Amino acid sequence: MSPMPVEHYENFPVASLLLPARLREPVEAIYAFARGADDVADEGDAPAVARLARLHDYQLGLEACARGRAVADATLAPMFARLGSAIHAHALPLQPFRDLLDAFMQDVGKTRYADFSELRDYCRRSADPVGRLMLHLYGAATADNLRRSDAICTSLQLINFWQDVAVDWEKRRIYLPLDELARFGLDERALDALARGERSPGEDWRTLMAFEVERARTMMLDGAPLARALPGRVGWELRLVVLGGLRILERIEAVGYDVFRHRPALGRGDWARLAWRALNYGKLG
Repeated sequence: MSPMPVEHYENFPVASLLLPARLREPVEAIYAFARGADDVADEGDAPAVARLARLHDYQLGLEACARGRAVADATLAPMFARLGSAIHAHALPLQPFRDLLDAFMQDVGKTRYADFSELRDYCRRSADPVGRLMLHLYGAATADNLRRSDAICTSLQLINFWQDVAVDWEKRRIYLPLDELARFGLDERALDALARGERSPGEDWRTLMAFEVERARTMMLDGAPLARALPGRVGWELRLVVLGGLRILERIEAVGYDVFRHRPALGRGDWARLAWRALNYGKLG
């Protein structure tokens, strides 16, 4: 997890000054695995069948390295050797890695979500495993901590979706639940018109986005106490993750939910604000 920016699979504390030195290597190994597999699913112009075949190679590599076996694919072998060392050294569970790969494979073909239940299930596999793995590294994977971590990670994923509605539409992806679009009087044609600038965001769009922003905020605040439960530098790292996500939501609201013309992002001026809020974190929520 990383406080700035809130991006899909940039939510890791890679090279963070707040991350304990002993955890930098395993975190970077996990990051390399997740980033590489995510790029297979989303980047470039390879056909779907080739992407799925490559992700299958990742599945085979994961199972091999977890069993202490060498990975035959020379291009993947160094990454999986590093990951295998992290898995064994820290007794990391395999299911979060499997869930990530399952979500990436879904990304190859699924570009719409009928309702929030479907979207939440996707986040459960695409976002929540990151926090769960971090908690195992920290030796803090209690049931309550895992639940709060899931809330934070899914909220971060949702925030990324809401700030990137226009970016995702360019890829013909919609993460806004279709039944919620319809409930607020919107559909794909309306989304296209908004993205093209053929219509300005009206009350229907603002009401929908206010609903989605508040859902993400409520989820983040539900998970926020985890940052007070984790000790030392890890807890401070997570405070900035939480506060960075909440600040993005404020920025979405500040532009009147017009994420088509103003992609909300954190800037230099936000650092002092976030640092102050981190010092007063006990007042959050």
